Amino acid sequence: MRLLPLFFSALLLATPAFADEARPVISVTGEGAAAALPDMATVSLGVATSGPTARDALDANSAAIAAVLARLASAGIEERDVQTNGLSLGPVYDYSSSGEGRGPVLTGFQASNMVTVKVRALDGLGALLDAVVGEGANTVNGVYFGLEDAEAKGDEARIAALADAERKASLLAEAAGTRLGRIVAISEGRVAMPIGGMGGVAFERAAAPVPVAAGELTVSASVSVTWELLD
Repeated sequence: MRLLPLFFSALLLATPAFADEARPVISVTGEGAAAALPDMATVSLGVATSGPTARDALDANSAAIAAVLARLASAGIEERDVQTNGLSLGPVYDYSSSGEGRGPVLTGFQASNMVTVKVRALDGLGALLDAVVGEGANTVNGVYFGLEDAEAKGDEARIAALADAERKASLLAEAAGTRLGRIVAISEGRVAMPIGGMGGVAFERAAAPVPVAAGELTVSASVSVTWELLD
């Protein structure tokens, strides 16, 4: 039975005891960022109406939101860029007399219809906001700026993060009297996509288009890299 000795011989040759000693390593996390001007905005806007009955409040709201949607369409906003994200109808009570031995008094009903609109032409955003307010939109819950192709900026940030990690690792290796060898591991950390904007407001139609400042957005990323150390 010569197979058994041959098997053990092969096993011994494959063990780490016969391999090169593992080199020491250094692991560093790099940070990178890429700035860009926003090229789109997402707006949450809608109509809130009141009436003595639920039907009155809803009918008034339906007419107003229909006018707002028509205005959006005439401004070139495509159907795929408009989505209803909130529809509510409920009673309105007067609680001012509830402490006089009686409960709150029903004063009417309120209806609300909110839509999310993606605006791809930022140069017309201010005029668009003014136009929809003129058609009955009386609530804006937020204007948020973004990038159509944020992933491309994310790639720039990743490359910058890798370069930052290499810079840090080289500095530490040189200070320790050694140098970097080959990369043995790379892991991606967070990639933060930008969202910039303003919170919700309610306003009346302005005498001029609403001034809007888009500013600048920054995509950030981090990577952790491990190198072998030489010498």
